[in-house]
Amino acid sequence: MLTRRIVSSSLLIILIIVGVQIDWLCGLLVALFIIGALYEFFTMLENKGISLYKYVGMGIGAVIPFSLIFRFELTKSWELLFIALALLFLILMQFRRRENSGVVLGISATLFGILYVSWFLSFLIRIRYLAGGLGLISSILLITKLGDIGAYLVGSRFGKRPLIPHISPKKSVEGAAGGLIFSILGALLSRFFLGFSYGHLLFLGLFFGLLSQLGDLSESLMKRDCQVKDSGKIFPGLGGVLDSVDSLLFTAPVFYFYMSIILK
Repeated sequence: MLTRRIVSSSLLIILIIVGVQIDWLCGLLVALFIIGALYEFFTMLENKGISLYKYVGMGIGAVIPFSLIFRFELTKSWELLFIALALLFLILMQFRRRENSGVVLGISATLFGILYVSWFLSFLIRIRYLAGGLGLISSILLITKLGDIGAYLVGSRFGKRPLIPHISPKKSVEGAAGGLIFSILGALLSRFFLGFSYGHLLFLGLFFGLLSQLGDLSESLMKRDCQVKDSGKIFPGLGGVLDSVDSLLFTAPVFYFYMSIILK
């Protein structure tokens, strides 16, 4: 398991390092991760018995990152318009079905997947397209993913006290503390990109380290509800696409808005 985890992690790191160098390539890579994560998310819900609009949701979810890649904005607040149109389209799709049982749950689950996976993760593209975007996206990836690595290494070696056992039995208090320390280390390493003071970087590491762990725990909560260990098996030793990006789902949008304010 450890060997497979190292191999998968190494390949992902190489892919990310190459991908973030060019803005449109980074956008395409994020779009592919979004589509894969959406597929896994909707599949988990289907296996739970929820009747939803899987491929329609994936198609709608794919529009968000590709609209950012091609810099298409119909209106200034096009996201709100898009969400409203998506909801309308899903309701119209329901008109074609003879069975109305579970319609609210199906539409809600589909729309939630679009927002939770596609919209949140697409902020990585927005970050890359900001001024100095290469350094910014490198920073949030360092802070978030080093936190994941630290939580795993410290938790697997020293973890004894369960963090929230009814959500994720294997996560420990020690692992969470290790994750925060590694996130802070990632923030300090980001000084080369951000140029912030050490106090500011310490705050970023602590704050976004906590957010990344909340993102991880939120997916664990959903997997627990769907009674699955991993969202998929595409990355041996790591799990699925959603398992690989869950910690970024909260850090990416918050980091984008934070930096948008700081860089003004």
